[in-house]
Amino acid sequence: MASRDHSTLWEVSDGDITTTCVMVSCCSGAELQVLRSTHGDEEIVLRELYPDRDSLYERARELKGEAETEAESKN
Repeated sequence: MASRDHSTLWEVSDGDITTTCVMVSCCSGAELQVLRSTHGDEEIVLRELYPDRDSLYERARELKGEAETEAESKN
């Protein structure tokens, strides 16, 4: 079984909704997951695989900007 490591990259809250971006890394690369939590229920809304962490971090920055813009537009 491959060793897996989880790291939270960012979190954006908008009232009752929290969007979290995590990196799940293992020996074969890295997986980016965006999780949405509402009233204690959590679901994966995006899952992407990357061969290296640099590409994953770049995509995570893009997604954070989108999540922040979405949260601001609701206020």
